[in-house]
Amino acid sequence: MLMHRFTELVNRCANFTLSSLNEVNDRTIDALQTSGATRLVKTLQMIELQKAIMAVGMFSLFEAILQDGLSCGDGFDEADKILDGEGQTALKEEIADYQKAINVLKHGRGRSYDALVAKSANLPFKIKLPTEALFSEGDVSEISTLIEINDKFVLECARIIREVSEVVRRARPGESFGV
Repeated sequence: MLMHRFTELVNRCANFTLSSLNEVNDRTIDALQTSGATRLVKTLQMIELQKAIMAVGMFSLFEAILQDGLSCGDGFDEADKILDGEGQTALKEEIADYQKAINVLKHGRGRSYDALVAKSANLPFKIKLPTEALFSEGDVSEISTLIEINDKFVLECARIIREVSEVVRRARPGESFGV
């Protein structure tokens, strides 16, 4: 039952938080029309940082729930095996790309970054390539991340978590996280 509640809550949390952040973003942009105060720029950057924290947190909590519910040491590895067994190749590849993106957000350059750079043209999100300094020149809200975190990215994280959860529940109905 915990997994069901998490997947429902993570989607609601993502939508609620993004809605709240977008309201603050809109008010801040309006205020920037008449003032260039540093606090306003910092507010826009805080909003972007909050989106990155939310995406990392969602995936981290999901991994813990998978590990607990599937009684395993690596929740994502076990979910990959289940996705393979259920013929969910596209979903397996999708979650792998987002896992790598989350790893890049947490750890910076490394194996996950290199793997994403190699397939950057085919990703559903934007990765900062080694030759790029910024995602968008002149965007004062941009924070220093190698993955562009926007509303779509956060909502896709929530969707993937929900879809993987549904496959896992169907494949393992007797596991401790219930149906």
